[in-house]
Amino acid sequence: MTKQTLILWADDEIDLLKPYILFLGDKGCTVDPVFSGQDAIDKCREKTYDIIFLDENMPGLSGLETLIIIKEINPSVPVVMVTKSEEESIMNQAIGNKIADYLIKPVNPNQLLLSIKKNVHQQQFISETTTAGYQQEFVRLSMQIQEDMPPSGWIDIYKKLVHWELELENGPHQWAEMLKMQKKEANQSFGKFVKRNYADWISKPESRPLMSPDLIKTHVFPLLERGEHIFFILVDNFRFDQWKVVKELLTDRFAFDESLYYSILPTATQYARNAIFSGLMPAQIEKLFPELWVDEESEDGKNLNEAPLIQTMIERYRKKYTFSYTKVNDSTYGERILGNLASMGQTQLNVMVLNFIDILSHARTEMKMVRELAQTEAAYRSLTRSWFQHSFALELFHRLADRGHTVVITTDHGTIRVDDPIKVIGDKNTNTNLRYKVGRNLSYNLKEVFEIREPERFGLPSPNISSRYIFALNDNFFAYPNNYNYYVAYYKNTFQHGGISMEEMLVPLITMHPK
Repeated sequence: MTKQTLILWADDEIDLLKPYILFLGDKGCTVDPVFSGQDAIDKCREKTYDIIFLDENMPGLSGLETLIIIKEINPSVPVVMVTKSEEESIMNQAIGNKIADYLIKPVNPNQLLLSIKKNVHQQQFISETTTAGYQQEFVRLSMQIQEDMPPSGWIDIYKKLVHWELELENGPHQWAEMLKMQKKEANQSFGKFVKRNYADWISKPESRPLMSPDLIKTHVFPLLERGEHIFFILVDNFRFDQWKVVKELLTDRFAFDESLYYSILPTATQYARNAIFSGLMPAQIEKLFPELWVDEESEDGKNLNEAPLIQTMIERYRKKYTFSYTKVNDSTYGERILGNLASMGQTQLNVMVLNFIDILSHARTEMKMVRELAQTEAAYRSLTRSWFQHSFALELFHRLADRGHTVVITTDHGTIRVDDPIKVIGDKNTNTNLRYKVGRNLSYNLKEVFEIREPERFGLPSPNISSRYIFALNDNFFAYPNNYNYYVAYYKNTFQHGGISMEEMLVPLITMHPK
């Protein structure tokens, strides 16, 4: 322990504990000894302690009575109950009053030391161990990033980067910055990988990685064939790191088959989500079901035909599944869904779209207060977890587990926090997305983008005969030269999607089995 630890120890036989106090002094601790609960309370009003050892059986105020008052003075101080009693009722009361630890006399000095390390210095030791682990992993990851890897290799790298991002969230700033740089380097290599291989993935679906049009056919139909009633829940803009912090809230109810898949390009709702629900690439949707495809230039909503697209896929595979489709945009409607679960459970396939995270990402761009609340990636994850924990969503999953339903949870694409502007020029019909552009008269630096001049070859519709698509790479975003400085300042450090990055393309696909 490098930090001097200030300890309060209350025991009516404190004189007999002098050897323990000397032992702790040798370990870098300063101990204030007192004889009673009232003395301990008075000391707590004078000083802030790192940890308090409290005898349960003292004359006057008991340890439990003292504990309650100390917690009113300083709710966050860890209190360790030290007692001769092993009565379960006393232990339960102490735990109910949020003690940090419970030690039975006679106490071994090393037990005291372990309790101090666990309750006072735990975060320091975790941080030091985590930093050492990432230092060892850093070189291995850097070498892997430069290798020619298959699609599964990039999934493994992204999983490792997300793991370390979560582990280093509260660690030393310099290593968090190193990870940020390594992630940027990985995205640069990932962009080159996608540019080299994407055309083959579209032309050879039998040998490509799992992609948006494949999800329901490969991960939902087999469950339905077994006679299960499935809830397929798509959380818009749901990244893998956000899934990891939400997962912690569900581990007591579900077991997980956890994987990632590749979103198609553009990583935007109109394309990626429609591909999931139809089982087709966007160009195929436009060709086979022109009435269900909405062009970029149209003023109509781009995701209004999702239920009909699901119906076309079920019919195309000659299935007779019953299905429902629900889109939830607010908690009020979510509460209505909870009331209808019993009847929905009779349907074989229930598809739900939860839009909160998409609404949050847009609000963060447009509202200063929300931008302040979600300034960092960690804060953005925290807001996601808070929504999930306190909205109807957590109750929804709990009830589905209680009813024995298997749940498939996924997303259509992720988002990336953009940082570097790239100048692009387009005509008035060019779409407004910051991470991809489609149009006839686009001007840009070819070295900075992934360019598609033959949209149909890449499974994309062509609004006009000379239309082309361009995609932003890494954490870049497109900005027009007109009013350039204002535009860049407004959108810099916002969460966007549509382009090529691990965060946007490598997204969660989780099958959850009730325990």
